Amino acid sequence: MAESLTKEEKLRILKALEEDAEFRYAVAGAIGVLEILRRLDSVLKVIEEHSKRIEELSGVIEGHSRRLEELSKRFEELAKMVELHSRKLEELGKRFEEHSRRLEELTLALRDHGMRIDELNRRVSNLEVAVGALAESTYARYFYEDLLRELASRGEVIVRRVRNARVGEEDVDLLVETQLRVYVVEVKIRPKHEDVGRVLAKVDVVRRYYPDKGVVGVLAGAMVGGEVESYAREKGVEVYAY
Repeated sequence: MAESLTKEEKLRILKALEEDAEFRYAVAGAIGVLEILRRLDSVLKVIEEHSKRIEELSGVIEGHSRRLEELSKRFEELAKMVELHSRKLEELGKRFEEHSRRLEELTLALRDHGMRIDELNRRVSNLEVAVGALAESTYARYFYEDLLRELASRGEVIVRRVRNARVGEEDVDLLVETQLRVYVVEVKIRPKHEDVGRVLAKVDVVRRYYPDKGVVGVLAGAMVGGEVESYAREKGVEVYAY
């Protein structure tokens, strides 16, 4: 540490500064250099701080660069996935169009089949009606032939026979009239219990038109169940099964 100047030394220096221009310039230069050094030291400290900050920022930038590189790779992967999905969607779109065309073809074919089925149903219905009518006609003839033999054995004569007769508001499959009786015949392929009721209702109507003759209800068919037959005979209806 520099020693303090005495009063006399300070006075001599001040006097020298006043009288000696060269000394004065030298002192001024020294003072300027010190100031410059002081300021330079401050600048160096600032530069050092900036260097540290730059180093820190460089680390941050390097981290960001790595992150950007990772994001770029991820973006590239996503772009490939999007492209792959786009191709798959395009393929699915083509398959959907193909399925739509196929569905339209199947719909048209189904509609055509439906029309053909409707036509077949209509023809089957007509055939069922024809078969039913033929069966009723056949069973009616069978009954009539059986009745002829029975009447002949009793000496009874048929005076009138009407197929699909209309008596009052009732339709009768076969109406056979003799000099003593009137036979009301209901023909069914597979008679049911309610058919017995229909025969009885028709017998009641016919009886009003033939008050002087006995009216006999008859149920004729092919597949007459035992319960139906028992029920019919219980109600006074004759049963003929063929």
